[in-house]
Amino acid sequence: MPPLLHRLSQPVTAPIRRWVLGAFPRGQSGIEYDHPQGDPGWFGPHSATWRVHSEFPGMLAGGLCALMLQTLHPLALAGVYDHSNFRDDLVGRLRRTTAFVAGTTYAPSAAVDALVAKVTRIHAQVRGHSADGRAYSADDPALLTWVHVTEAYGFLQGCRRYCREVPGAVADQYYREYKRVAEALGATQVPASEAEVDAYFARQLPQLRFDARSREVLGVLSGIRLPVPMAGLSRELFLGAGAALLPDWAEAMLERTAMQRAQARTSARVLRAMTPLFRRALQDGLAPRACARMGLPASVLAEWPPP
Repeated sequence: MPPLLHRLSQPVTAPIRRWVLGAFPRGQSGIEYDHPQGDPGWFGPHSATWRVHSEFPGMLAGGLCALMLQTLHPLALAGVYDHSNFRDDLVGRLRRTTAFVAGTTYAPSAAVDALVAKVTRIHAQVRGHSADGRAYSADDPALLTWVHVTEAYGFLQGCRRYCREVPGAVADQYYREYKRVAEALGATQVPASEAEVDAYFARQLPQLRFDARSREVLGVLSGIRLPVPMAGLSRELFLGAGAALLPDWAEAMLERTAMQRAQARTSARVLRAMTPLFRRALQDGLAPRACARMGLPASVLAEWPPP
């Protein structure tokens, strides 16, 4: 950024930077993102994944969209409901999920291997029975696929809605690339294109439900307070922007009212307008550091990879 533009934007970008770092502090994962030099990790600088995941507003809104979708799957929800401390530490859960996504995206290969192994061990301990008596386990390939697809869908739509246009070929490339993480965790039959994701959601519809547990989890989510200034306003902005990414069938299942939908559209417009400010405020994030590890400027991520 030119020095003059940097100075002029400081009064706006500095508070945004403090907000992001207050909500998602850096340096707590123990991962060394700057070394070893030349290590591309699992995806590398020519991937669609590095580009989609470099857009903070799209990732946060997309992650919240994914959480809303995940409340509709009774077995996936049961694992969270029975084994997670989401009621008391939803912020911590969001931070851990964010750290896992960031790590598997931008960390060197050995660190990604370790992250995946750690989460696999945790999943092996999460099992039980849903409210209707069906057995579940967090390492069930079908449930791992559901969680992955909802997240990948949310991240992609968040990038597309709030950050930059995503051509169809790039979207398909993103799904093909990013499924590597899901498959490493044990997921199977993971969709690898937009058309496959749409078909996957259509196949899942008969087993999805919006029930009392769904309402409880969404109630906790709607009351989350990040340790940042204007916590309530920030929550409404990002939750609204996340809800604006929901497919039509999910909006109907979640019984969202006309007022809620209107508020989501407003949040979407505001977040889209703020995206350039987030970029200016976060020029030293993990994506630029990963690019530097590869001897490349972060500007390479501004263009989509060649087909």
